[in-house]
Amino acid sequence: MSLRILLLCHSFNSLSQRLYAELRARGHLLSVELDIADSVTEEAVALFRPYLVLAPFLKRRIPASVWPRVPCFVVHPGPPGDQGPSALDWAVRDRQPHWGVTVLQADGEFDAGPVWAHAAFDMRPATKGSLYRREVTRAALQATLEAVERFAGGERTAPPSDLPTPTWNPPMKQSDRAVDWSHDDTATVMAKLRCADGQPGVLDALWGQACYLGDAHEASAATLAEFADRTPGELLAVRDGALLRRTVDGGVWIGQARLADPPGTAPGQGHFKQAAAELFATDASALPQRPAPLVRPDDEWAELRYTEHGPEGARVGCLSFDFCNGAMGTERCERLRAALLAVRERPTQVLLLMGGEGFFSNGIDLNRIEAAAHRAGDSAADESWRNIQAMDDVALAVLQTTDRLTVSVMRGNAGAGGVFLALAADQVWAHEGVVLNPHYKNMGNLYGSEYWTYLLPRRLGEAGARELMAGRLPLRAADAQRLGLIDACDDGLREGYENRVIQRALALAGSYNHSEQVAAKQARRAADEAHCPLARYREQELARMHRNFYGFDPSYHVARHHFVHKLPHAWTPRHLATHR
Repeated sequence: MSLRILLLCHSFNSLSQRLYAELRARGHLLSVELDIADSVTEEAVALFRPYLVLAPFLKRRIPASVWPRVPCFVVHPGPPGDQGPSALDWAVRDRQPHWGVTVLQADGEFDAGPVWAHAAFDMRPATKGSLYRREVTRAALQATLEAVERFAGGERTAPPSDLPTPTWNPPMKQSDRAVDWSHDDTATVMAKLRCADGQPGVLDALWGQACYLGDAHEASAATLAEFADRTPGELLAVRDGALLRRTVDGGVWIGQARLADPPGTAPGQGHFKQAAAELFATDASALPQRPAPLVRPDDEWAELRYTEHGPEGARVGCLSFDFCNGAMGTERCERLRAALLAVRERPTQVLLLMGGEGFFSNGIDLNRIEAAAHRAGDSAADESWRNIQAMDDVALAVLQTTDRLTVSVMRGNAGAGGVFLALAADQVWAHEGVVLNPHYKNMGNLYGSEYWTYLLPRRLGEAGARELMAGRLPLRAADAQRLGLIDACDDGLREGYENRVIQRALALAGSYNHSEQVAAKQARRAADEAHCPLARYREQELARMHRNFYGFDPSYHVARHHFVHKLPHAWTPRHLATHR
């Protein structure tokens, strides 16, 4: 039975997008309402007349005017019996070995309604955000589809079950995750930073200034060897915009920081996350730079990494670029392009562009662009212009790699320019858990670049390209493959995906007709260049982007500012709220 399902969520985040796409693929009719106010939710229910309200990500209770009239399923990121708004935070901080997701029916008690389904998973030593995008999303999908299937089949009460006694866990406070640099070992520091990753961060101080820390990575023993005599809490070095800080038994790289806002700061006027070394640029400049080589041991953290696999004559190179939240600022783009040019000198037959573990890429770095608006002699428009040029340079380096086969490997989600960067490769492979947002318009009608006007029509045709860009909806990897946007969708377990990709690439590198495939690629690129040079696509795209950045319409800058400062939505975008 097909259901009318209203998705009610605080924001249309990665989990909400995945559930939306999966439920649509199963034939259900969906509309979305952002949880702005009780009256807005009431109106959405009256307009859409849903059979079911599904709440995958809320920060408030569903109003009592709604849940007694319409069945409401809440997706809670905790196992049955767990109650409270900081479920995953506590699990990460306390290093729980197993966790789960529960789908329960809303009633008068918070996180305590009848349980319709639940799913469990093993915990990785990873950030809250990484777990949320992978294990939590996978378990939420399993449990939600089970609950919706039961409801669609005619069941109206939750199945009987022997559930544990409910346990209420209060909202986690900063005191619950505060780091004691003089006593906490590295594992404890990492757990505290990981449980606050993304939002809200761990309240601490750098150079005497109160700030919230995030994006932490354990430092290797080799890196720490030269700092063995330093005291816990001391800042030691800089790498890829991150600060190295000593712990009692090791050290951690701190990638991001946000200055604490003074009391009474108005929404939109406060501080926002930046690369830690850029936020404290003057102080950090006194620390030694400790860049890491592309080829290095597994325990040595840096944003870029290169490995090779296979025999001579059939070798595969793997270039990873694991940027926080998939954001590719100007400097990151320049480093990635330099790495691309370097690895093109290696004798490989296939080059895999691996992106990051959590995100392949999300395009230009909006936070770094916002920071430029607050720098003397700079502007958000100028940094946007530098950033998109640098993104284009990376895409061009991929397009001009014509002496071997290139493959973009999506291990995590991709959005906006990150999708089109992937399309610059000859092939695009993705795991089935990946969600793509191949459009720019949600960011204030941004036109976009990265040679998309060349790359997209050659896969979908002119009409298909226009339809996709106008749709502005998330796309499952399986649907992207069906459309022809990507070439392969791996439906195996996420664990082991990288190994399966490398094995597939080795087969491609050693295939009997590899040289013919490269020759055909070169001929097509030459023919396309003769028809319309890449420089012309870039020029035309950037002319439109220049108007976005410098023109009279401020939509892009307004949308960017709202995104960076996480301002609440005033209304639900109409492409999501079809009931409106």
